Amino acid sequence: MGAATTAHAQDDAAGETGNGVDVIVVTAQKVSENVQDVPISITAVTGDRLEQTGTTSLEGLTQIVPSVTFRKGTTSANSAIVMRGVGTITFSIAAEPSVSTVVDGVVLSRSGQAFMDLVDAERLEVLRGPQGTLFGKNASAGLVSIVSKGGTDSFEADGRAEWYEGDEYRLRGSLSGPLGTDLSARVTGFYGSYDGNIRNIATGDDVNGYEHYGARGLVDYDNGPARLRFIADYFRADDDCCADVTTVSRGAILDAELGLPGGVAQGLEQRSVNHNLVTQTRDKQWSLTASGDFDVFESHTLSVVAGYRDWTNREIREGDFLPRATTTAGQLHDDGTVDTQQFSVEARLASDQAAPFFYQVGAFYWRSDNQQAFTRRDITCTTSTLPVDPATGARPCNVNDTVNTLFPTATSDSDVNSKNLALFGQATYRFSDMFALTGGLRYTWDDLDYVHVRAPGVNAATGLPATGPGVVANPAGGLIANGGNGTNTSAGSSSNGNLSGKAVLQFTPSDDVLLYGSYTRGYKGPAFNVFFNHTAPTNSVPIDEETSDAFEIGLKSQFLDNRVQLNVSAFSVEYDNFQANNFILIGNPQTLITNLTNAGTVKSEGFEIDLTAVPTDGLTLRASGAYADARVKEFNPNPLTNAPDARNGTQLPLAPKFVYTLGANYETDLGGFKLYLDTDFRHVSRQFSDLGESGPIDPYGIWNASLGFSDPDDLYRLTFHVRNITDESYALLNVSNGQRLQIPRDADRFFGVSLRARVR
Repeated sequence: MGAATTAHAQDDAAGETGNGVDVIVVTAQKVSENVQDVPISITAVTGDRLEQTGTTSLEGLTQIVPSVTFRKGTTSANSAIVMRGVGTITFSIAAEPSVSTVVDGVVLSRSGQAFMDLVDAERLEVLRGPQGTLFGKNASAGLVSIVSKGGTDSFEADGRAEWYEGDEYRLRGSLSGPLGTDLSARVTGFYGSYDGNIRNIATGDDVNGYEHYGARGLVDYDNGPARLRFIADYFRADDDCCADVTTVSRGAILDAELGLPGGVAQGLEQRSVNHNLVTQTRDKQWSLTASGDFDVFESHTLSVVAGYRDWTNREIREGDFLPRATTTAGQLHDDGTVDTQQFSVEARLASDQAAPFFYQVGAFYWRSDNQQAFTRRDITCTTSTLPVDPATGARPCNVNDTVNTLFPTATSDSDVNSKNLALFGQATYRFSDMFALTGGLRYTWDDLDYVHVRAPGVNAATGLPATGPGVVANPAGGLIANGGNGTNTSAGSSSNGNLSGKAVLQFTPSDDVLLYGSYTRGYKGPAFNVFFNHTAPTNSVPIDEETSDAFEIGLKSQFLDNRVQLNVSAFSVEYDNFQANNFILIGNPQTLITNLTNAGTVKSEGFEIDLTAVPTDGLTLRASGAYADARVKEFNPNPLTNAPDARNGTQLPLAPKFVYTLGANYETDLGGFKLYLDTDFRHVSRQFSDLGESGPIDPYGIWNASLGFSDPDDLYRLTFHVRNITDESYALLNVSNGQRLQIPRDADRFFGVSLRARVR
């Protein structure tokens, strides 16, 4: 193991193939190491494995890594990764995720930035538990690191075409090779489209589909003492996703308005909506990354990573989930755009890892600027000049009648700026070949400020004051009588310093066995609850930093000449000042809303196991499982009423207690061509969509398989795929006890075929 290389360790990441389990080199500690030598609970997924499982985005990572679950929102900006039962679920643009995503050494500031297509990934590293010592403030629950493929010394070309039922198409192509002495490059382009799995009765079209396309260019320079990498990429996403499906009765009139088959909700088998606005997401992202590793001081490596990313997300949202406004159910439509620009730079100096004592020290600077413009438009009426619709029993609002019909609307503008500076270091001392001690510290300084502007709701038809569903009469600055400033502007700032760190004791009785025990102090920076209906003074109160204390013991081992690899870990993590949505009753009559606060203390404890076996050449067997009991330990009282909370002891949202995966792949030469078989099964236990164990999601299991054929050199491969073989329907999210469910693509069985061609 040589130099510290975040940018270039991917050259070795494909692993050393042999008669046993492949060796995978990772940079989980920002230096190149065999994954089996890293005293962290980590899963490394190679690019080949991502291809085998059909994983094209981080959302599909849940099929491979049991500790990871995914919160599917109506837009990518509202989606989130949950690890070991812990994650941040909020609409605020002034709050960060608990599970960090790092792309080629650059930390992403917003969860939504991570849910683009995985393109030319050499590997994914999933690090479980707090990782703040080396990776920063928004990794208090874990981290996903994406490492890209690099340039090649000889010319290579790869092309892939895929088709799946439902008119889903994907195309991808890449070229790589030398540009000159010590200089190589890679360029990749992709396109994908899908009609969707839900029929919208109002338009007659399918929704929950997508159209994605983009390109990436990469240049590597390596003259030995200096290794440089430059990356530029551009991604676009045009999704009509995600429509919430009603799976339970909402009453005879609304059921008829929804056009439910036979007027009856079909439960998890419901595959239609009746929406007069198609929920859509528009994503555009481009980035520049520059990194370098330089040999200095004879035995040290200086590493520098700098990145700029520009992300725009537009959300067009159907908020009432009905085809029209009626006298009993108003219309609510949203249109919001988030623009995020971030810049970061990190410099590290690492000593020789072969020495008994080795270390790395570094400095980090990060800035994120976020702007959000959001408009909500309602239509409401209590009486109407239109007759009752005999087909549904509803009386629709007359949108041409501006006397009896109101059009409440409001627009907000938010500006959030975040700065982060940090100094960090980590050192390891090997007492002997068997014992080693690692310690690390990170000092972090955060500055966060916001300005939020929103006037009280008005009637779009007359300009007079008006309120409606989600459109309030208070200005953003709050009413003076309630402690606000009486203006349309709310502003605030918060700063915080934190010292976090880790200590690891490592015992290596043989080359094939590693035992470790660790303590890690995690940290997540301060936040504000900045969203459309933000109103001071309630929402202008700073949300304090979230801290975590994690204890972990683990075993990493390999047997039978590395034909069997077994890794086991047990953990206990407690989060104080947990940043979560607390439930609040406001107004008269009272309305239940959620408010991002320091909700209290939560705890996650459990174990993880990963088993890989190669009983014979060509056959690989995999089994992994994760048990995490993630619960509310002590919830804070309601911040407005100081009323006690009854959710102590309840399971955290999207935190199934037990998840396991089973898989196998087999490769054999049949004389003249090769045969490839791959299958995997994932089972998820019962979970809940929200705090307080509301929105239950029943257990489910998904079984996938593929069958492939190639020429002897695997230059051309044809693969047939089947997803969800048992055709088991399930939901990713359940809101209001079935009134709004997210039904994913693979909740139904579907087939596909892919063709891959290579030039070597």
